[in-house]
Amino acid sequence: MTRLFWVNARPYNKEVVTTALESGADAVIVPRGQSKKVRDLGLIKTVAPDGDLKFGEDVVEVTISSEKDEARALKIPAEKLLLIKASDWKIIPLENLIAKRGKGLLAWVRSAEEAKVALKIMERGVDGIVLASTDFSEIKRTAAVVREQAERLHLVQAIIKSVRPLGIGDRVCVDTIANMEPGQGMLVGNSSSGMFLVHAENVETPYCATRPFRVNAGAVHAYVRVPDGKTAYLADVSIGDPVLIIDYKGRSEVGFVGRAKVEKRPMMLVEAAYKGKTLSLVLQNAETIRLTKPGGEPVSIARLKPGNSVLAYLEEAGRHFGVKIDETIVEK
Repeated sequence: MTRLFWVNARPYNKEVVTTALESGADAVIVPRGQSKKVRDLGLIKTVAPDGDLKFGEDVVEVTISSEKDEARALKIPAEKLLLIKASDWKIIPLENLIAKRGKGLLAWVRSAEEAKVALKIMERGVDGIVLASTDFSEIKRTAAVVREQAERLHLVQAIIKSVRPLGIGDRVCVDTIANMEPGQGMLVGNSSSGMFLVHAENVETPYCATRPFRVNAGAVHAYVRVPDGKTAYLADVSIGDPVLIIDYKGRSEVGFVGRAKVEKRPMMLVEAAYKGKTLSLVLQNAETIRLTKPGGEPVSIARLKPGNSVLAYLEEAGRHFGVKIDETIVEK
């Protein structure tokens, strides 16, 4: 689940807004009439009586100091975001609201440490954080805490069964707007129920320059994992779309597509298995295309052999338009 990170800039504070922008905040809360000043600084949502998100219409702010306040908060319609401020910041009010309301909860915090607690309450945590601080370092620390709470996926060691060449096909290179580290890549598969961790092109090679922002992801029909538990066809990925960047430990962060290149290339089929379940992916047949070993090291598909272990992600549910559903779907 992608968590929201908002920064309070009431009374209006240009430096706080600028730091929020630089830290990747999703929105800033500003007084009435200040949204234009924010837009002059950069593209970020404003929360205000006349903002992109409006108090009362889209967001309701409730201060919790008693059980009556909790009861009032629970009456807020589920389609509205509920911003909770506790007069004496405690875990209990948030626990109650998470248990009874479930979603659409944002917690008002004063520090990165408070954000950590709010994001882990009852294992699920709140859906977002609103930071009330004019300390620029605190804003950046809290942004980092929120980013760390992105989806964490349980990767498994799949065993390669076969690797064989196919004919010419259309393959997709996904170029993101940021460089990836060793051990990072994207989850891609012929089926959304079984996906390989395809390593980024950040490996030194005598054949071509590194492209650490790129994942040569596979054929156009394949699924790629995107945020919020969803998938997308590689053929549909385009400029500005969010994608999920995964490392070999299953930690994720949201990346954004700067370009998706579709080109005709010779292709190959990689098949693997985990506990009797088969997964596969059609990739470009080239030495520079790599999957990921359990320790995070890249392994070229040109060197894959039956019995090798690579990282993969498996799930049971089927999907409808990229959204996980509990339905039996057979893909072969």
